[in-house]
Amino acid sequence: MKIIDAHNHPDWHGHNLERFLANMDQYGISKTWLFSWECERNEYSESTEAVIPAPVLGTTTGPIPFARCLSYVERAPERFILGYAPDARDPQASRKLKAAHDIYGAKCCGEVKCRVMYDNPDCLRLFRTAGDLGMPVTLHFDYDFQPTLNHPRTEWWGGTIDTLENVLKACPDTTFLGHAPGFWVHISDDDIWKTARYPKPGTPVVREGRIPKLLRKYPNLYCDCSAGSCRNALTRDPDYTKRLILAHPDRFVYARDYFDNELAPFIDGLGLPGDVLEAFYHGNAERLAAPVKAI
Repeated sequence: MKIIDAHNHPDWHGHNLERFLANMDQYGISKTWLFSWECERNEYSESTEAVIPAPVLGTTTGPIPFARCLSYVERAPERFILGYAPDARDPQASRKLKAAHDIYGAKCCGEVKCRVMYDNPDCLRLFRTAGDLGMPVTLHFDYDFQPTLNHPRTEWWGGTIDTLENVLKACPDTTFLGHAPGFWVHISDDDIWKTARYPKPGTPVVREGRIPKLLRKYPNLYCDCSAGSCRNALTRDPDYTKRLILAHPDRFVYARDYFDNELAPFIDGLGLPGDVLEAFYHGNAERLAAPVKAI
């Protein structure tokens, strides 16, 4: 089956282009959405610094420069979909996004990952520009937790699940993909999000959380099924996950944000119909990353 990875990064976790392509071939991935990441240096921890190219490159644009995404796409254009997300706090953010779209053919706005509430006017301006350009926006959410002496930096990003709803409501013509622990913890209607980034494996789903409710209410919301946060959420209750995907087969997008393949065996074991699996692994991503349009 054709597979598209709808979330990954250049030079991420020690993978240069050669290693990246070999990993894609290993897992049968035909194309990858390749994302930048722009934010201030004091917004991410030392542990994050160890797996990003910024310290090596000496870049001032953020942890993962758009220039590295562009380099990969220029060398292997048949394997990558170009993405770019400027820091929304930059007064030139919308102009930068449009330039990436018009000049270089960027099709996706990602990854948005800043210590700012995503429903503020600067962010909404950027998101509406992305909507005008037909670029889906991938949002990273993470809640703030009490820092300790050993871990003084808490990496909160984007706000809360209420922030996401405000964004969906304010930008109905923009497509958004929810991503990361602050999004996926809301698969269940419980209070785990107040105390932990990741529910313990096997923690049951309590009724339906905000994710299914938002999917019903907002047709511009999609689910980025990448990283341990998604895997943790979907494996909490396989029967519930199957019902959720079947209820919204056009809204779940396979992605990795890393270089493993741990989610795929679980999805394959759910017994989903063939057309739903096709949509999950590539059809929905192909539809979202449509041909570039001009404004």
